[in-house]
Amino acid sequence: MTDLARDFRRQLSEHCSIHTSEVVLEQRSADGTRKWLFDVGKNNSVETVFIPEDDRGTLCISSQAGCTVACPFCSTGYQGFNRNLSAAEIIGQLWHARRALMSDPASSRIDGEASSGKAQPHRVVSNVVMMGMGEPLLNYDQLLIALRLMLDDNAYGLSRRRVTVSTSGVVPMMDRLAQDCPVALAVSLHAPNDELRDKLVPLNRKHPLRELLDACNRYLEHAPRDFITFEYIMLDGINDSDLHARQLLDIAAQVKCKFNLIPFNPFPQSGLKRSSNQRIRDFSQRLIEGGVITTVRKTRGDDIDAACGQLAGDIRDRTRIEQRLPERGTIILKQEA
Repeated sequence: MTDLARDFRRQLSEHCSIHTSEVVLEQRSADGTRKWLFDVGKNNSVETVFIPEDDRGTLCISSQAGCTVACPFCSTGYQGFNRNLSAAEIIGQLWHARRALMSDPASSRIDGEASSGKAQPHRVVSNVVMMGMGEPLLNYDQLLIALRLMLDDNAYGLSRRRVTVSTSGVVPMMDRLAQDCPVALAVSLHAPNDELRDKLVPLNRKHPLRELLDACNRYLEHAPRDFITFEYIMLDGINDSDLHARQLLDIAAQVKCKFNLIPFNPFPQSGLKRSSNQRIRDFSQRLIEGGVITTVRKTRGDDIDAACGQLAGDIRDRTRIEQRLPERGTIILKQEA
């Protein structure tokens, strides 16, 4: 860049670098889902997933190498935790996915005629969800930089309504995000009472449901959407009873929300089972009859372990969680039985 001063260019060379994380592996599912494994150094790698739909393309991005929350139904939690990703490593996942998809003839689509009369290329990544490996709000400072780049018209120009941060309930950071960069919010609820949620989402012991629901209502004062999405994993015999559905309706009476029911995607270490299709339908119907918008997430990419809860990457664990908690799923099953 010869239009910059020579001394400034020298400083850039000494202190700055432009590179992206190396792609170690790319996989494609039979349903069109694509997954990339990125090397983030020191024997750590993270996963990113692209989910194509007829009306949108959603990229699921990781924020940490591993996760400290350690939910027993999530494969990432069994990997333990190594470190937070930098803002560059977070936004680099979007940078790479867009380039890969736009250079792939199978990904090119046309939205139709623009006002100029010329066909415009489809924006292959129209939605971003921070639902990959890690708890985004426990890497808040770097997440915030990445979110602002996603929204900036001089960068990726995404709508606040089309960028979603998913959290297991880090209440203080939910309040900060509402002030700093309010985007769509999804909360990993997974249980309708504190006793069960303490087991399924250990962070609940620090920020119990009452505190979490109050934070959700505060967030809605600033959010680009007028509801919170509550994500709810469907676990056979654990959180899928009629009583649990009634308790969820009590929560819905306190927070304007929609429920996204997620059929559990099994992995060997969990010891947990997916609710039957009939049980999921009945559970969903009870919520709908209670007046709450409820969807059942379609399982995508499970043949390449890219479905919800299956992202594991390759983490050099600093927390030694596998040695400390080797049978978490089995313990929950015994307790609930």
